[in-house]
Amino acid sequence: MNGDRVTILDSGDALFSGYLTLPESGSGPGLVIAQEIFGVNKSMRRVADIFADEGYVVLVPDLFWRLEEGVDLGYTDEDLAKAFALYEQFDANTGVDDLGKAIEWLQARDECHEKVGIVGFCLGGKLSFLTAARKSVAVAVCFYGVGIEKSIGELNSVNCPTVMHFAGDDSFVPSSAVQEIQATCADKSDIEIFSYTGVDHAFYSPDREAYDKPAAWMAHSRTIEVLRRTLGPKYDLGALWEKHTYYEFGARDVDATMKTMVDEPYVNHIPTMTGGVGHTDLHRFYKNHFIPKTPADTKLVPISRTIGADRVVDEMLFCFTHDIEIDWMLPGVPPTGRYVEIPLVAIVNFRGDKLYHEHIYWDQASVLVQLGLFNTTDLPVAGIETAQKLVDESKPSNSLMLRWNESSPHRMVDG
Repeated sequence: MNGDRVTILDSGDALFSGYLTLPESGSGPGLVIAQEIFGVNKSMRRVADIFADEGYVVLVPDLFWRLEEGVDLGYTDEDLAKAFALYEQFDANTGVDDLGKAIEWLQARDECHEKVGIVGFCLGGKLSFLTAARKSVAVAVCFYGVGIEKSIGELNSVNCPTVMHFAGDDSFVPSSAVQEIQATCADKSDIEIFSYTGVDHAFYSPDREAYDKPAAWMAHSRTIEVLRRTLGPKYDLGALWEKHTYYEFGARDVDATMKTMVDEPYVNHIPTMTGGVGHTDLHRFYKNHFIPKTPADTKLVPISRTIGADRVVDEMLFCFTHDIEIDWMLPGVPPTGRYVEIPLVAIVNFRGDKLYHEHIYWDQASVLVQLGLFNTTDLPVAGIETAQKLVDESKPSNSLMLRWNESSPHRMVDG
């Protein structure tokens, strides 16, 4: 954990604590995280650190302090029983007031830029909704907020962009409740509601059995989009990606490449499952099996680029002469000396201004065809034609489709 426990002063001179964590830059927009029923535990602190990596000054206030200070529970049956006992005693209205004080305290910090948003989970999901209705925040995000439908009358008081994430199989937030919320919010353009099919309550938490990585990733990306749009910070992801690729293919500098990435990044070349997870393995991969094993004449020809709030999608032609063994693309295949052009897509995720992971896709069959290693006689695969058609759509379509001529209007009329 990167943050520190801090003390927050409320209007009645009472003190309560919280977990404060800062981005690498030392300052940024503010974000208050409203806890689950397990207190400011390891999971909540981990979530706070992730959002700090995204560029936010993050505070997780202790909302159970009036019942018991410093609640920090795990997920055993005993912990769950205590968490529900605290939840039953908890007063939501007082909790919203405490969140209001936490927001004011955070705004007054030198590290915090002017705007503050709120993100809440479970109990905190409902509290973030109520805080958006009753307090001054720039944006609110509610993860599987329990009981929001019971306070839906406060919807008209929400005056900031709001995103709600719900689990499709959540027994604590049944589908009927989600449908009621959706119907009530139907004409509210500033409120977005997302439901994730086949996942359960707490799908965002990596410390819970219900954790579902695809749903969590999608929800996180959608959350970052609304946070960037309302709070900032703004990053030039295109320029950051180009800097990274320059160090890879231009300077061929392993250490400089790694400095453009988070502390524990990963790279996955999907067709061959090559790359590395974590700094140590990825550094080893770049140093021994990627940078020195990429042909010297490698050329990247940009075709299109899509930039989102937290990722870049690059479509390109990847061109090279197979004059060395390419560990990451053609492991174990001796150089053939042949020239190759293939369409390649890179999906690059960022955390803040650092690259977090890369998913790289290409058609391995097309590579093997161009190297003379794949017999195309009986299989629907193509060689350099895939690259040529990418840049010239007038090239023939359906040339691999043996039944294509059967649907010709002329043939059908003649028949």
